[in-house]
Amino acid sequence: MKLFIHKLTHWEYWPFQMVYIPIYFLWAYYSVKARSIFFFNASNPTIKNGGFMMESKKQIYNLIPEKYYPKTELVKAGTCIEDISKVLENAGIRYPFIAKPDIGLRGSAVKKIETPADLKQYSERAHFDFIVQDLIPYKNEVGIFYVRYPHEKNGRITGIVAKEFLIITGNGAATIEELIKENPRYEFQLKVLKEEYGSKLQEILPDGEKINLVPYGNHARGAKFLDVSHWISPELTKTFNEMCAQIPGFHFGRLDIMYDSFSDLEQGKNFSIVELNGAASEPTHIYDPKHSLLFAWKELARHITYMFEISAANYQNGFPYLSHKAGMKEYRLHQMQNKKIINFQ
Repeated sequence: MKLFIHKLTHWEYWPFQMVYIPIYFLWAYYSVKARSIFFFNASNPTIKNGGFMMESKKQIYNLIPEKYYPKTELVKAGTCIEDISKVLENAGIRYPFIAKPDIGLRGSAVKKIETPADLKQYSERAHFDFIVQDLIPYKNEVGIFYVRYPHEKNGRITGIVAKEFLIITGNGAATIEELIKENPRYEFQLKVLKEEYGSKLQEILPDGEKINLVPYGNHARGAKFLDVSHWISPELTKTFNEMCAQIPGFHFGRLDIMYDSFSDLEQGKNFSIVELNGAASEPTHIYDPKHSLLFAWKELARHITYMFEISAANYQNGFPYLSHKAGMKEYRLHQMQNKKIINFQ
């Protein structure tokens, strides 16, 4: 009951279909203007479907200069463990590392792989292509939303979200599970954490010792999102303009970044791109608990307007929208992919 009331009174936990109800009407309006439901296809011409659905993470990484992201390799579904081990060896990826679906679903099926046994279990359960990726050594994470119209040389940062990981601190008396239950945000993750950690959750964490139970900043996996858009500065914008100019066809989306210090990030040093998300990107700073649902609607509307205007401009420059037939086919494939990932959990 405690968790139910918490979810009811905090809109950030509501099903996205409910949160997006007003936005569907705006989408319909822009679809009529574009004469295509699938106008998003033209927002990022070099990314499949603009990055809205069925886009390959590996193909997106291939657009980005290698210096900006960790070592990443694609593993096709059904690849035997011996061949996966060769992929890791050839790429120089060592344990522990991250495995995640090549075509993702809001952070689902992202796992930290500690041992060969973990990798074997993951590969046997993953009935989808996945990528293996070096752990990024930096301790902080932000999501930076970037927008650039096709006629512009430089774009703009429209929002920044900082992420607090699911970290608990021991008191020398409580078990890890008991510490998790002290925070409703964390307790929502208890079922998944039990599957992942098993009996380890019954261990007593020493006083003052910290443990990061989910080493990536995903809202659906318990991370707390904080709106730090006031961090936007001329220096940071310059850095991201220079970097994004090297990513062909990228106009609209969110870059999830891990970094050492913010001053280094402003200067373009000591950071790494976790992921680049295209047309399906959310301005995730809306999920800061301090924000109202009205604020979220305004920000969602603002960003969908950016996407429509960029798509329309690219369409005028010769990049087509998806036909209805092709779009529906991609949508059905998207639904099938989602089921594969959901069944993994």
